[in-house]
Amino acid sequence: MVMGRIIITALKKVIMKIINILNTGKATVSCELFPPKYGSGLVGAKSIVQKTAALNPAFISVTYGAGGGTSEHSVSLADEAQNNIGITSLAHLTCVSSCKETIIGILTRLSELKIENILALRGDIAEGSQFPKDSGYHHACDLMKEIREFGGFCIGGACYPEGHPESESIQKDIESLKIKVECGCQFLTTQMFFDNNILYNFLYHLLNKKIDVPVIAGIMPVVDGKQIARICGISGTALPPRFRAIVDKFSSNQKAMCQAGIAYATEQIIDLIANDVNHIHIYTMNKPDIAGKIIDNLSEILK
Repeated sequence: MVMGRIIITALKKVIMKIINILNTGKATVSCELFPPKYGSGLVGAKSIVQKTAALNPAFISVTYGAGGGTSEHSVSLADEAQNNIGITSLAHLTCVSSCKETIIGILTRLSELKIENILALRGDIAEGSQFPKDSGYHHACDLMKEIREFGGFCIGGACYPEGHPESESIQKDIESLKIKVECGCQFLTTQMFFDNNILYNFLYHLLNKKIDVPVIAGIMPVVDGKQIARICGISGTALPPRFRAIVDKFSSNQKAMCQAGIAYATEQIIDLIANDVNHIHIYTMNKPDIAGKIIDNLSEILK
């Protein structure tokens, strides 16, 4: 145990606002993880945080369950990453099913913990739930305005290269992003995508609308063929023929699919960095070993 703590301590970085990390001019890789559901212990989750931190990411983001269902655990893991291990934390915060009092309470707690980075999201509406009539938050931009008014936070937002599943069109989606920036959003993180050309086209549209905040490319390593139907069903993500062929060929062989998924994600990231998309966010699905293999494959590229 002592040895493990020494290793983790050696990885400690200067805690920064994420906009400052993104503006250093260096390529970055960050990692996302999710907290356990209520009723599950935090010990295993904290172990995942430690293993993820050992990969030396630019920052670690911690998700927030549907309807705020894991809010307490989310704050605890963000605290663990930043204040116990020393890696900048990005705390997700959703406004769905939340009232102003709840949001202010969470902002106050994050401020007390000196966690100054928030990914502000509307969030998924949990089955059987709805927005409280007095919440005042129906869109992410409403939450961003509240956070900006509270003060002291670097605010990030989500974007969808293929369009939000509920949006009328990609153009409407981009108009919404412009509103987010006007409401205080300082950087954007994309939904997963498997075709880099979709992202490049999306970035062109952003520049055309004069949306020039940093965009972090979200990469999901698919290491289990069973993930695909669920992922695409939820997000509306398209599968390019090349990736679909990989899934068709290897999904029945777990080890082969894992290896192919890591290779595909690695190639995506190499292509992105070669085309000056320098900020990568790995959706780890709480599998630091998978993220570690990808980062190992990029060891010289990220120098």
